[in-house]
Order: sequence, then C-alpha cells, then structure tokens
Amino acid sequence: MPPPIVARQTNLNPGEPMATARRKSTSKRSSGRKYGKAASKRVESAMRRKKKGTLKSGPGGKGGTVKSRKQAIAIGLSEARAKGAKVPRKRASKSTSKRSARKK
Repeated sequence: MPPPIVARQTNLNPGEPMATARRKSTSKRSSGRKYGKAASKRVESAMRRKKKGTLKSGPGGKGGTVKSRKQAIAIGLSEARAKGAKVPRKRASKSTSKRSARKK
C-alpha cells in the first residue's frame, strides 16, 4: 500500500523562512498616540475660547483676537507643551531652516 499523499508547502522564495510573519514597524513611539489626552483638552479649550471670541494671540494675550482655526489649535498645543503634556516637538519653520543652510 503506497504512503498517503500529503500536500507540501513549497517555498517560492528560496532563502526566506517558510512562515514570514509580518512585524509591526519598530518606531520610537511606544504607544499609538502622538498627542496625550491633556493636549487634546487644551486644544478643545482653545477652540471654545476662539468661538467665544476671547482667545487672543501673542505673549500674554496682547495681540489681536484669533480668527483662524489653525491658529487656535497651535495656541492650544503650545499651552499644552508649556504645561508638560505629551505633544511632539515643534517643527523648525522653513525660514529658520533656510537661514541655517545659508550660513554653511
């Protein structure tokens, strides 16, 4: 009696292990969140103040009233950063990076 026929798994790419498991990319972030909860609370608060018309720009709120949504978000994030919440660092503005490139 012949031995039973068993379907074999053929490796299409020789040199690679048979079971190629997908690994998550090893990034610097330990958790999936880029911004902490405290940061989102600060941004929410800034958006409410913007809608009310009490959110001011500039140091000490000495500037004019904030009209832009983007500006309100930026103010909320910078407040959160000052309080020590989990917020990524500010990106270098294009003008500063151009200036540093020019000096070299």
